This record gives sequence, structure tokens and C-alpha cells, in this order.
Amino acid sequence: MNTSLNKTDESCPGKFGITAGRKRADHMQEFQLEEYLSRGVQKIVRGMILAAAGNSEERSFLMRYTADEYKARKLRAEAEQKGEHIPPFLIASITRRCNLSCKGCYARANEACADRTDAAGVADELTQNQWGDIFTQAEELGVSFVLLAGGEPMARRDVLEEAGRHKKILFPVFTNGTMLDSGKAEIFLHNRNLIPIFSIEGGRDETDRRRGEGVYDRLLKGMELLKRERRLFGASVTVTSENLMEAVSGKFVRDLKNSGCRGIVFVEYVPADKKSRHLCLNEKERDTLARTLEQLRRADSQMLFLSFPGDEKESGGCLAAGRGFFHINASGQAEPCPFSPYSDTSLLHTGLREALRSPLFLKLKEEGILKEAHTGGCVLFEQEQSVKKCLEESGNDNERTDCGRSTDFIFHTGIPGHQCEKYSG
Repeated sequence: MNTSLNKTDESCPGKFGITAGRKRADHMQEFQLEEYLSRGVQKIVRGMILAAAGNSEERSFLMRYTADEYKARKLRAEAEQKGEHIPPFLIASITRRCNLSCKGCYARANEACADRTDAAGVADELTQNQWGDIFTQAEELGVSFVLLAGGEPMARRDVLEEAGRHKKILFPVFTNGTMLDSGKAEIFLHNRNLIPIFSIEGGRDETDRRRGEGVYDRLLKGMELLKRERRLFGASVTVTSENLMEAVSGKFVRDLKNSGCRGIVFVEYVPADKKSRHLCLNEKERDTLARTLEQLRRADSQMLFLSFPGDEKESGGCLAAGRGFFHINASGQAEPCPFSPYSDTSLLHTGLREALRSPLFLKLKEEGILKEAHTGGCVLFEQEQSVKKCLEESGNDNERTDCGRSTDFIFHTGIPGHQCEKYSG
């Protein structure tokens, strides 16, 4: 035991001892968090390798990636030893362009999503080169996964091609699947670090009811195309109190597997307003989801099953604001998460390392906002007023960086006909 440190604690507890003790405790918590996150990344990669059984090209790529992921893990651990926490994940909304008008889409409800799939009307989006620079920085820091979202990310083929060049990072691409034809599929065939994740609502009726007539069949055609080409891909499903049992049912999982899907991300529903809070999973339903996923994992080792946000008790709270990830919007603003579109830092003017030291991110951690009790899958969405207060106290007068965004990749409402109220300041 360091006795000199003990003396400092006793002689001046208010100014030095308590502060020093808190910093040591925080550092220990972050070090344990890094170990927790690294174990999680390893489990995901091992699961992907198992899911690629019988596909020599896919397994070969993933085995090579395993070596790169090990190096990234070492970079993060070295940074942790120096008191700097690097998250293994980033979420990048690379565009606001989208070709669908899904019911219940936050971005549509808040007029933050462009109808066109070309560059018209979205001139402030980051360029291919700017995204490339961000991906390079992510590699150098030790980031292992960058989730690509939108809008519809297939509308930015240039950015997808740029991501494909960064082989040390895996890029799950969360897509509605309707823009995937034989021509666009080539980008996935030539870049195995791009992993398509199809957003699906359930069966044909449910998917078409929310996304539009014929979308389910178009989505299946995209899956069939990748299945023929033996490409690894997955699906994303939003789970509510109403569809929980169907979403984790053996039939639904088998249907997806027969379509070639080798992984499913189950995302807890996030309420848009008080009227839809009843759709959030309660503690009993969360336990049911966790227990059923464990049963699915034991029953089928060739399918990867993930849940979001997962066990926040084990991770010490929400993983946003740089604990496990943060979000970069289409204009380059660094935000705590996609459902907390506030920012005091732009990647147009600073780097990823500096963005992780965002005063807003630090304030959210210091105030304990990330550990608040909450309903549904997103504490920062529910604690919006607290986030706004933290932004003000961090010395930045910025308001919301965006009124909303498409959240197909992880957080859409999933409720047919539901619209959230437009943000009014």
C-alpha cells in the first residue's frame, strides 16, 4: 500500500483525497470496462467464424481479421494503461438519403431525411475522403467495428468503397435491402469486411405494413443474391412487448437462416413518446429475451445472436458517449449516440482522439447520466433534458445537431403508423 498517498488522503480529503480516490476508482472501472468490451468483441468474432462454417473464403478472411483485432485490442489496452479509454465500436450515419418512407421513422417525422438517393439537398454530408480519414484514425486508435447506417447507406457507394479499403475494421452495414441488386452486391463480394445487416420487421405482412408494399420480397431477393454468392450477412429486428415471442421464435429464426442469414441483432424498442411506453420491454420480458437468446445460442452454434443494449448492469451502464461507442452523424458531428443528437465537437475540426474528450461526453459520465434507470433501450433518449443541461454546463450553446435521423440500423420505432412529435426546441 502507498502510505504517502494515504497521508495525502487524510490531511486534505476534500481537495485531494476524495478526488484522487474517485479518479482511481473511475480508472479501475474503465479498465474493467475495457476487459469486458474486449471479451465481447472476441465473442462476436468467434461467433462469426462459427457462422461461416463451410465457407472457406469467409472463414479465411475472418481468421486474418482475428490477428488484426488482436492488435487493435493491444492498442486499446495500452491506451487504457495510460488513462485513455478507446471504445472498440463506432456508429457512423454516413448519409441522410433514403429511398423509403417507413411509418414510424424518426428521421421522416423530424424532416431530417432526404427523399433522394443522389447528392442533391445533402451537400453538407462528409465526403468520401473525409470518411476515409476518420476510418484511418479509427484503425490507428484500435477501433474494431464501425457500424454504418443512414439514411440508407447503400446510397453512398463511395463511402462503402472507402470503408472496404480499411481491412482492419469490420463494417456492419445496416440496410433496408431494397437497393441491393447484382451491381451493388459486388461491393460486398469484393470487400468481406463489409457485412450487410438487413432491417426486417418480421414476416411479409408486418414488414410491408411499415415499410411499404413489396419491400419484404425485395429484401428477400437481396438475401437470396448474397446467399448464392456465399456472403456472410445478418438481420436486425426491433423487439417490443408485442412481438417479443414471435421475434425469438424458432420459426422466425429458421426462416431467416433458410434465407442465408447467419446472425440476428435483437434491438430493444425505444419509446418515442409516453403513448408508446407500453411497448417497451419490462424487466421480466428482458429476462425472457436474455434467457431465450441463450437457448438459441446453445441450439445453433452456426448462428450469431446479439442483443442491444444488452446487460447494462454488467457493463456499468449505457455504453454511449465513448464508453463503448459514440455516434458520428452525416455532417461529422460527434454525438453520444444516435438517439441523443447533441454535440459540442465536429470531426471537421478535430480528430477522433480529441472527440473522445468532448466536454459533453465527459460531463455525461461525471454526472452519472449513463447509469440512470430508464424505460426501454436508451437512457440518453429518455434523459434528454439532462443531456441538454450537460451540454449547457460544458460551455457549449449548440442545440440539437440534427432533428432526427433514420434509425433502421438499431433504434427505429418499429410501430406501424406511429409518428413522433417534431422537435420544437
